Amino acid sequence: MKASAVESGEISKGAAPRKGLIRGLSVMDFILRIVAAISALGSALTMGTTRETLPFTTQFVKFRAVFKDLPTFVYFVTSNSIVCVYLVLSLALSFFHVIRSAAVKSRVLLVFLDTVMFGLLTTGASAAAAIVYVAHYGNTNANWFPFCQQYNNFCERISGSLIGSFIAVVLFIILILMSAISISKHS
Repeated sequence: MKASAVESGEISKGAAPRKGLIRGLSVMDFILRIVAAISALGSALTMGTTRETLPFTTQFVKFRAVFKDLPTFVYFVTSNSIVCVYLVLSLALSFFHVIRSAAVKSRVLLVFLDTVMFGLLTTGASAAAAIVYVAHYGNTNANWFPFCQQYNNFCERISGSLIGSFIAVVLFIILILMSAISISKHS
């Protein structure tokens, strides 16, 4: 009888730090989701409200740059918006994991959905980064000249928007890794 009490005592001593670690990861997951949602929302809003008209316009021709003139930027705004909505909705499940740290199946679902959203966010940010690079430096082989010399404000805003989106990408990597650690600690 005493041997089983000692064994159960050893198990509970080992389980307490594991449970505390999982709960800590769950709290960190919740906080990182909020930060990632703010970052994705900020990127979508910054890109979605970017426009600039050059001061030397004629009566018939206006020189302006608007984000929706480039389909890549429209995709960027759409993907960041979808990811932001997903992150806000996933906060409920993340909070559930803070309360009930023993849940495994919902963590697996969250890892799967996080991976899908990570892919969507990465494709949007990468496609927009390619266009921003061409806007800044051009491509002489294709006779594409950099237009950021004329549209300074436009290019500053789209570049800043990319920074926010790539911050969200890095946070998704951390979220996926933390969820994988939490799942492995349950095994």
